[in-house]
Amino acid sequence: MARYIVKRLLVGVVTIWALITITFCLIRIMPGSPFEADNLSESAITQLEDAYGLNEPMWKQYVIYMENLMHGNLGISYKKNISVNTLIARGFPYTLKIGLISISVSAVIGIAMGIWMASTKRLAVRNSLLAFATLGVSIPGFVTAILLMMIFGVWWPVLPIVGLTSAANYVLPVAAQSFGQIASIARLTKTTYSEAMQMDYVIMARAKGLSKMQIIVKHVLKNALIPVVTYFGPAIAFLITGSFVVESIFSIPGIGREFTNAITNRDYTVVLGFSVFIGAVITVANLAVDIICSMIDPRIKLTD
Repeated sequence: MARYIVKRLLVGVVTIWALITITFCLIRIMPGSPFEADNLSESAITQLEDAYGLNEPMWKQYVIYMENLMHGNLGISYKKNISVNTLIARGFPYTLKIGLISISVSAVIGIAMGIWMASTKRLAVRNSLLAFATLGVSIPGFVTAILLMMIFGVWWPVLPIVGLTSAANYVLPVAAQSFGQIASIARLTKTTYSEAMQMDYVIMARAKGLSKMQIIVKHVLKNALIPVVTYFGPAIAFLITGSFVVESIFSIPGIGREFTNAITNRDYTVVLGFSVFIGAVITVANLAVDIICSMIDPRIKLTD
């Protein structure tokens, strides 16, 4: 397992390096300057670009950035004159908290809904749950966020829609992020659960006289949940990137809102720093999912 983890981490490092290089080149070839929107004179813009080294050749800027990155320095925000490390440390706890709550809610409700769809004998219930799951997959997250804000914040104002000052503030952002994930997990669980119930080992367990609950817990769920757990790797990535829109809509001071503002303002170092950080989080999340899958089912081997 140790060799596998080292290999995956090396692959992750190469992937992040490629991400940095591509992002660096793309934002540097964009026309304009990050200081143009500040209504400064040409001489002032030139002085600021000289101070931040933006007038240097692109290859030299790249080398300097990579050298700083090797020392854990993600640079300074051009707009706020604050280190990118500080922006991440200040905003990521909010993004992480919302993401963890959202993935927990999505897992519990989605798995329960999927098992319910697969096991219920009532056609009306199954069709209703399937319609909900289809609707959840079809509606974009930002549309869900706006609808929730309008319904529960404007038309029927029972929940706060700005900031994260209380537990009630988490309800709408988490609901907006979880809605689509619940639907996806429910559909996936329904499929894998139905397939697992038709396997030979389930028929054998029934022949041995095991109760339905024993069969589900000991045999069916262990195999049905492997694809669902695997899905959480991309899901975590989606919740982190998807939070950008949700954080902007609900004015949450997380890295999503900072990242969106940085792109709009051409704050190069913030865009690069957040890209590096998000790439690292996704790499670790996917590795963790592989390890968890091998722990759930020992038949899954982590090989080189």
